[in-house]
This record gives sequence, structure tokens and C-alpha cells, in this order.
Amino acid sequence: MVSVLGARSDASALIRVGGVLFIAALTAAAAQVSFPVPFTPVPLVLQDMIVLIGGAALGSRLGMAAQLVYLAAGIAGLPVFAASATLPQGPLRFLGPTGGYLISYPFAAFLTGYLAERGFDRRFWTSVLAMAAGLVVIFSFGVTWMALFMRPAALGFAVALNAGFYPFLLGDVFKICFGAAALPGLWKLIGDPGKRPL
Repeated sequence: MVSVLGARSDASALIRVGGVLFIAALTAAAAQVSFPVPFTPVPLVLQDMIVLIGGAALGSRLGMAAQLVYLAAGIAGLPVFAASATLPQGPLRFLGPTGGYLISYPFAAFLTGYLAERGFDRRFWTSVLAMAAGLVVIFSFGVTWMALFMRPAALGFAVALNAGFYPFLLGDVFKICFGAAALPGLWKLIGDPGKRPL
């Protein structure tokens, strides 16, 4: 009996680690699907949708862990950040205009996962709310970073909103609606996840 319980515990741990690594890799892959946007140094990417879906699917702590793994890979110099002609891979990416968005990912995943653990991921509109809460975190960090901390020069809030918020809002609303529509269907397909293993 003890060996059976131990085997189940080992399998559960492997599933958790696999889930974290899968979402981290998916975030890196989504970063490669980027489109330049006129009048702003911030590209349009699919990363934020993966961050939010990953948080909802894994839960707060594992969703956050996945994004920490992703950022650690980027800091180590692996080419996991969105391609850029002017911004380098590695830790210097955090000084540029996308630094705040990147820093926000673990926190956005945690908040979305926290709400999902409380049942927000079971219906479309509550899934939208959970992901919208995470999106608020992403935009808050991203715009504040551009306004106050970006190097070589901060932009101020008026310019930062024009460069890092307004051009992306409609597209991101569409992305969270798509992600929210996928979640309840996913649980119906694979069965009730219960409370995610923390």
C-alpha cells in the first residue's frame, strides 16, 4: 500500500513538473509569433494569452512557476523572448520597453490561477473575468515600466499608454475571450480537474 501511494505521489509530481515545463515552453513558442505595431516598440504577441491560460489550467503556484522558468531561461540567454532587431536576448531585454510586461507574467499567472482555483474557470464569463484580472496586471506592469523605469529613457504615462496600452487593448480582449471559451470546454473534454495539485 505504501509503495502504491508513493508511486502515485511520484506520478503526480512528474505531472506537475511536466505541466510547468510545457507552459514555459509554450510561452517561449508564443513569443516567436510576434508582429510589429506601427508607432510603438512593443510587438503584438500571443504570449499573454498563454500566460493567462497557463495560470488558469495549472493554478496559482504552478502557473507562476511556469512563468518563472520561462523568465529564467530568458535571463540565461536562451532565445525565448520575442524576436527584435534592436532588443537583445538575455537580461538586457528587461531594461527595454517590454521589460515590465515580462516581469508581470508570474504575477498575472498567479492571479488568474488563484481565481481559477475558486471556480472562475468553469463558465465563460467568469473565465473572462479571471483572465481580465491577469491582463490588468500585465498592462499595469508594462505601462508603468515604460513610463517610469525603461532605459535609456522613460516615456512618461501619456506616451506609455499610447505605446503600450491603447494599440493592444482590443486584440487582448479578443484573446482572453478566446482563452475563456476554451477553458470550460477543456474541462468538459478531459473531466473535472478538481482542485489542481498544489
